[in-house]
Amino acid sequence: MTRILVVDDEPQIVRALRINLRARQYDVDTAPDGASALYAAARQHPDLVVLDLGLPDMDGTEVIRGLRGWTVIPIIVLSGRADSRDKVDALDAGADDYLTKPFAIDELLARIRAVTRRGQATTEAGAAIQLGDHTVDLGARAVLTADGTDVRLSPTEWRLLEYLLRHPGKLHSQRTLLQDVWGPQYLTETNYLRQYMARLRRKLEPDPTHPRHLLTEPGMGYRFRP
Repeated sequence: MTRILVVDDEPQIVRALRINLRARQYDVDTAPDGASALYAAARQHPDLVVLDLGLPDMDGTEVIRGLRGWTVIPIIVLSGRADSRDKVDALDAGADDYLTKPFAIDELLARIRAVTRRGQATTEAGAAIQLGDHTVDLGARAVLTADGTDVRLSPTEWRLLEYLLRHPGKLHSQRTLLQDVWGPQYLTETNYLRQYMARLRRKLEPDPTHPRHLLTEPGMGYRFRP
């Protein structure tokens, strides 16, 4: 059974999440502040953390950095902070997703399902991943249409696509993608991302103007949705 650690100092939010998550067969632990969250994570080893940023003893981004020092478990930020800078900072610190309060429980549950799929075998080297009507063979570094036609990608297009596909459902900030795909000297070249995402969509999405798999999250970054 999946164990979720909920970190929030608002009793009503914690109670609502505990009830809804347990009703869906999740084990739930809670922590009211950053220090107890880090202690609980080290002791109980949850499968996923749902984290508020506005904690009484430290900022939530510090909790994210503390967790990322030793674990890669998914972290979903659930915060009242709607500013894009707060969202990007949380993602750059290592969060997997960001949801703004007030929120719909069904959306949170969908985000939980998405991030918990990240560790599944579909992202292992050599796996074949479906992207709409296309099959992406990570081992062979090939993309095929439904009728077996090879889709030609440039080396940079492939690196960007592979990075997104290896983390299905994960929201990546522009800064993270630029650093990991292009290198630290390209951190301000956001136009690179827009251009290459547009190219990938033209080659892989049925309707590039309304993508279903290679998604933009305004003000935050990009994600691959299976």
